[in-house]
Amino acid sequence: MPDPIKMRITRNGDLTSVKVLMPHPMETGLRKDPLTDELVPMHFIHHITAAVDDRVVLDAQWSRSVSKNPFLEFRLRGVQPGARLVITWEDNRGERMSGEAVIK
Repeated sequence: MPDPIKMRITRNGDLTSVKVLMPHPMETGLRKDPLTDELVPMHFIHHITAAVDDRVVLDAQWSRSVSKNPFLEFRLRGVQPGARLVITWEDNRGERMSGEAVIK
């Protein structure tokens, strides 16, 4: 089982800062395997969503140029303590992962 999505959420007044680390190999399809000298197939996250209490607050499309185990940071206003934040990604192979946290 892969590592879970890691989140760090901090609040400063009305501003909520969210930092997310997503475990994923993020292969571009351009790197060669050193043992076989063949290209490693593309495998990358292409869609990320963040929802607060089932309301989408971030919807992002990525490409293959993002690094391994990508890091994402964003800020929100007006989120109340106790709200539930859910981060979900899907990759080009149809694999999905979600993580959730309660905003304190």
